[in-house]
Amino acid sequence: MSKTALLFAGQGAQAVGMGRDLAAAFPAAQALFDRANAALGYDLAGVCFNGPEAELTKTENAQPGIFLVSWVALELLKTRVPTLKFDATAGLSLGEFTALTAAGAMSFEDGLRVVRLRGRFMQEACEATRGGMAAIIGLDEVPTREVCAEAGVELANLNCPGQLVISGEADKITQACELAKARGAKRALPLTVAGAYHSRLMASAQPKLRAALASITLTAPLVPVIANVTAQPHGAPAAIVDTVVAQVTGSVRWEESIHALVAQGFTRFIELGPGSALTGFMKRIDKTAQVLNVADCASLEATVKALSA
Repeated sequence: MSKTALLFAGQGAQAVGMGRDLAAAFPAAQALFDRANAALGYDLAGVCFNGPEAELTKTENAQPGIFLVSWVALELLKTRVPTLKFDATAGLSLGEFTALTAAGAMSFEDGLRVVRLRGRFMQEACEATRGGMAAIIGLDEVPTREVCAEAGVELANLNCPGQLVISGEADKITQACELAKARGAKRALPLTVAGAYHSRLMASAQPKLRAALASITLTAPLVPVIANVTAQPHGAPAAIVDTVVAQVTGSVRWEESIHALVAQGFTRFIELGPGSALTGFMKRIDKTAQVLNVADCASLEATVKALSA
């Protein structure tokens, strides 16, 4: 029996217009956008649908916006395919919160509010530091770690073979890019981000996030949820808090997380939310897996058709 895992997008997937066609086509989707606006007390749906881009890109809007569109995609898929069964979830960075919510560890409203606060706390950390990130293309993990040690930066994301992301002080990132190219990286590309996510420069966000999590009800997930920092399933509610707080400064071990699922017999992966970055990673991690995604009406229809075949 093949097993299915749900995958949830992370920050960077946001795009003005995300979710708009789903809300226009499905009253149930519009109702979820309205619920989100009521929970947060501002028009997040309007920011998702209409921007402007500078407003959507703000961490405190991008994170809940991606969470919301991902949740809408999941709810629509469940409605269209009532027999849909999933056996695990995983999410990239902020997507880990969507994965936990999908697995029943927290309510939709609580997940949305926590992710909004997480984005705000991380934005504050960005403004208090001068950080940056860069994608290192075509260099293996070991030499990339050596580059990080030499430049004084950190390995933030291990996304898929040939794509790693480093994070740290902006001037050190520039130095690390030069070192990576000297070591044989095909490309070392500074990313357009607000700061140094998944590095020690985000540490000031951690106690604030822990306090925010203390104000909501967490329960044990109904299916395994793979944690970014361990590449293993989350534990009890108290351990969930420790793990997602650690994730703010810790490395996202995405490739390892997917390998862990494949090793447990997972053969179908469904990416939910804007963009298709995780689908791209998946194709580089395991070409034999079936990968579907739901980001808009067209991809929803294609995934419904594939699941119904």
